[in-house]
Amino acid sequence: MRRIVAALRVSVDGYIEGPGGELDWVESWDDSFDLLPQIDTCILGRGMYAGYEQYWRSILANPDGTLAFTGKVASQDEIEYARFADRTPHVVLSTTLKEVTWHNTRIVRDVHAIAELKQRPGRDIYAIGGAALIATLMNHDLVDELRLCVSPIVLGAGKALFAKVERRHPLKWVGAKPMKSGAILLTYGTRVGDMSTRDCEPLSR
Repeated sequence: MRRIVAALRVSVDGYIEGPGGELDWVESWDDSFDLLPQIDTCILGRGMYAGYEQYWRSILANPDGTLAFTGKVASQDEIEYARFADRTPHVVLSTTLKEVTWHNTRIVRDVHAIAELKQRPGRDIYAIGGAALIATLMNHDLVDELRLCVSPIVLGAGKALFAKVERRHPLKWVGAKPMKSGAILLTYGTRVGDMSTRDCEPLSR
């Protein structure tokens, strides 16, 4: 069965946004999770979809232009991710979103459709976020692995990643990888009994 890997950027104190929705503390939106070779489908929630689509499509339209969202020019790694996103199927889990405009994207109305997606042949599935989506997937035992890029910042307040997770989820440590930015990529398995010995080898000590 395919796995769902939830991968997000988070502050040291567990927030994915500042109290005013600030994301200026994120250095880059490239694939910091080393995920692209193993996935063929992405999942988003309604709240993240609009900004996600706008950001990556703006890079595709003008790779050398200044991005309105960040005020920066896209890095080469971000350009590569934009191309990946453009060719990869995306699924938006939402009961209210009426339509999507990106050619590679469709809407599903029920979390059970995500469970069915896991049963189909293919590579792993990347759960991009946001927090409500990840909580929904975890509450239905659909997340197999967590990859958290922990940025070296304490936000003090904001949107907590796991605020809507309903119960305790024991995790299996898989690995930790320091990054040049000062962030650390932490990887945990959420289905300990299903993990192979290979999966349990640390990325870096």
